[in-house]
Parts: sequence; structure tokens; C-alpha cells
Amino acid sequence: MDITAKIKDQIISAIGNSCAVLEDKKVFKFDEQGYLLPIEIEIPKDKKNGDFSSNIAMKITKLVKKNPRETAQLILDNIDIEDTYIDRCEIAGPGFINFYLKKDWLYDALKLAHKMGADYGKTDMGNGERVVVEFVSANPTGPMHMGNARGGVIGDVLSNILKCAGYDVTKEFYINDAGAQIEKFGYSLEARYIQALRGDDAVEFSPDWYQGDDIKEHAKNYIEKYGDALLEKDGEERRKALVDYALPINIENLKKGLLDYKISYDVWFPESTLHKDGEVKETMDALKKSGLTYEKDGALWLKATDFGCEKDEVLIRQNGIPTYFAVDIAYHRNKFAIRKFDRAINVWGADHHGHVARMKGAMNAIGLDGDKLEIVIMQLVRLMRNGEIARMSKRTGKMITLSDLIEEIGVDAARFFFNLRHSESHLDFDLDLAVAQNSENPVFYVQYAHARIASIINSLKEDGISFDENADLTVLTEPEEEELTAKIAMLPNEICICAENSDPSRITRYVLDLASLFHSFYNAPKCRVKNEDKNLTLARLYLITAVKTVIKNVLDILGIDAPEKM
Repeated sequence: MDITAKIKDQIISAIGNSCAVLEDKKVFKFDEQGYLLPIEIEIPKDKKNGDFSSNIAMKITKLVKKNPRETAQLILDNIDIEDTYIDRCEIAGPGFINFYLKKDWLYDALKLAHKMGADYGKTDMGNGERVVVEFVSANPTGPMHMGNARGGVIGDVLSNILKCAGYDVTKEFYINDAGAQIEKFGYSLEARYIQALRGDDAVEFSPDWYQGDDIKEHAKNYIEKYGDALLEKDGEERRKALVDYALPINIENLKKGLLDYKISYDVWFPESTLHKDGEVKETMDALKKSGLTYEKDGALWLKATDFGCEKDEVLIRQNGIPTYFAVDIAYHRNKFAIRKFDRAINVWGADHHGHVARMKGAMNAIGLDGDKLEIVIMQLVRLMRNGEIARMSKRTGKMITLSDLIEEIGVDAARFFFNLRHSESHLDFDLDLAVAQNSENPVFYVQYAHARIASIINSLKEDGISFDENADLTVLTEPEEEELTAKIAMLPNEICICAENSDPSRITRYVLDLASLFHSFYNAPKCRVKNEDKNLTLARLYLITAVKTVIKNVLDILGIDAPEKM
């Protein structure tokens, strides 16, 4: 249940009913169908302007042929706010209608948080719509980098938010186990294998191949296990054997690394199945039937310029091998046409920005709805240490991988910091701040709020004071108490907004704000939880218990621990 949604519905209904009364009185006359424009409700930044506000009077002024303030006054003269949370309505500025609420909504929000507990914040907004969220999908040819690390958190937290908002969510990793990168992986392994047995001069290692030490390690381990028998095989057979050995190891390392990062997937989808099951061919046939393909220079092309792209794209090369783009179309067709997802969300790096329009267009070309494919674009991360860009691992002196990062700062800090800014914002990740044990570190600040509340509750228990679900909440009248309660009330609404906008960073900022409000409450001398007034003590215990519940619920969404002690 979302109490703020209930209040918005009450306001919309009150305005709509007032306008209907005025139309019956022939004071208002809308368009020929009698339609009223959508009534928008927002939360004013300045509390002096009420708890909620609407600009409806300004939107309909041309329809009713009166100025906005006159229109607003007519609405208020005929509005019925009986049996609602609305206490009073006022006109402000050029014609805004501001709504001030009874305190009951705050008390009911606290009661709801207590009643729902771990489920508080969840809504049925998504109505069970099936959504597949694909994220990370790193090439299984080497370790994960910082882009994978940020994308992993964004995709995982977004998936968790969508689940809380009532969607049926599938988390998916697309394994690129076919195509050009696997071919390059094979050549890289083969060269290192031969070099390990016959010396570095035995074969030239192309600068285009994978240069990492992990390739050398695979070759070394293969030799230790199977010897030099592959030297007698032809190149194709040798490369296949090496890939068949190393690729599963890399995939298992990906799975383990992501589990260490607190990310588990519902589906690991291999690209190779699209080839084996004939789905790539089926997809190309569907594109040909659409009339949006043509042949040129022995290759099959997609008329991508027909749906706004800068240039047409190759689907099948001259050698008959499909491009990555062609296989990607087949993969997304599988999501919609085969597995019947209602919506697909992909988390992509900024370098894939140009791929968005052509993929949506390709979906439309094969009879699917490109608008059901949503792309979350993620900007680059810059790691900072001692005020300078950090490119090397402190442990190994080499490129910083996801496992290096977790080892240096911990999973919680990594997940919190990567989700602190909107995905389309560049992120400077301060490694020193991430390990600081003080209030400057945002994840420490939030976790400490949770631990501090746990300590207060335990201390009260030792003094014989326990939670009372019948506490008199009307004694919570201090501004700090009301601000905290209002923030608690906003959680379900925040989750819905995050889900609607595919912006998981918003929930991180929300819990930071909540922690800040709690610390302000705690540090205010007039807001001591334990005091001489027993009723006030019980009410404040009720309040901080709700704060603790909400912090825990949000940290669960973020995949971050909520410690009882720090």
C-alpha cells in the first residue's frame, strides 16, 4: 500500500468532482466531450506551499475562459474534502492549489510501516508484467572491468526495485560464447599454448589478440593437465580444444565473481543456442520478408536509415557469417517472440548509445514493438585515490578488476557508490572515501543510522521499555519527528518513481536523506527518545523502529548489509 498514492487519488477525486459540479452548474464548460485534462499532483519543495499541490487551474484556464486564480477559487468553493486526509486548500501564486494535510496521514504511515515490516514499500504498480533485465553480459574472455561493476549494481538494484513495484522480473546474463570474440579468444590461447611449449619466438602474438596474463595462465594450466598433444593437431581443432577448456572456467569465474558481488541471475543465456536452434536464420528470414534488407557486395544489409540511423548495417557478411548485430536482433526476438516478455530492459555502456535506435527499429521491422525495449545507458567510471586517477590495483599493481575493488573497499561500499549517481552521469569513485569510517562516507553514514537505532532499542529494552503497537503517536509534534515520518511515508512512492524512470540511484539518495533526517532527530536535545514522558518515549520508539525498518528495506534493495552494531 502507498499512502501517498492514496492521498493523490483523494486530491484528484476532489478536484475532479468539484469540476463536475461546476460543469453541471454551467459555470465551467470543457471541450465538446466534456473531458478534463489529466490532474497532476506534485510535492512542493517548500513546505510552506503545502504537502501537495496542483496546477490544474492554470491548465484549464483557456477551457473555462477565466483567469487561473478565479478558476482555482471556483474549484475550492465547490470542493468536498470530507473523509479525506486533506485539512485545507489554499490558492498560491498565479493559481496553484496547495493542499495541507491532517496529521493523521503521518500516524497512518508509521502504522503501515509497522504492520507491513519487511514488505513496507512494496506496491502492485507493475501488476505482474513480465520484465527481463539484462545487465553486465561481459565477454567471457577475461576479467570484469569497472564498467561491468557499475552496470552490475545498476541492473541488480533496478531489478530489485521492479520486483518491489509489482513486476515479474527475470535477471539475465547474456553469454557471448560465439562469434568474433570467441574466435579471437581461440587464437590468443593457441598462441600462448605454443609459446609456452616452444618459446616466445615460436609464434607471433598479434596485438589484436587478448593480451592479459589470464590467457597465459589458461595455456599453462592446460599443458599441466593435458600435455603437448595439441601440437600435433591442426589449428582449428587445437583452438576448439583450448576454448572448450578455458571458456567454461571463465564463465564459472564470472558467476563466482558476481556472486561475491551479491548478484545472482535467474538465467544465463548462451549466444550459441541462437545458432544451434536456428533462431538467427529465422530472424534473418523475418527481416528479409519485411522488405528492409538488401544485398550488396555479397553481404546482406539492413536498411537502418529507414528508421533514423545514420547508416545501413551489415547483417550477414560476405563469408556467410552473421554479424554481432544480426545475432543481437535474434536474441531480442527471443525475448519477445519466444519467451513472451512484456518488456525488456538492457543496461548498456555509453559506447552502445548508437545501437539503441537500430535495435528498436529492427524489432519493429520483424513485427515486434521496439518501444517495449528500454535501454539504460551508463556512463564511465573514474576511480580516484589520493585525489588522483587510480588505474592500478594496490594488490597486484595491474589493472583494477572487480575482484580487486571488492578486496580493497568491500562489497557494500562498491554497491552503494556505484548506485549513488544517475546512470547517465559520469562517476568519480573516491576509493579513500569508500573505506572511511566516518559520516563523510555515505554508506557508513546510512549503516550507522541503522546500527544506532538498534542500539537505542536494545538500551530501552534493558530499561524495561519495549515497543508498544498502541503507542499514542499524536504526541509526535516536533518538526524533526514530522519530517522523519513524512520521509517514511514516501518510500512506496519513491519505489514507484524509480521503477517508472528506471533510475535506481534515486532510492540510494532517498535512504541517504532518511539517514540524515534521523541523525538530525537524534542530535536534537528536544528529541531524546528516552525521557520523563512515558507516552512520548513509546511514540518515539515507534518512530525510530519504523525508520530502522525502512533503512533495512532499502539496504536490502541495494544489496547492502544493515548492521545491528558498528
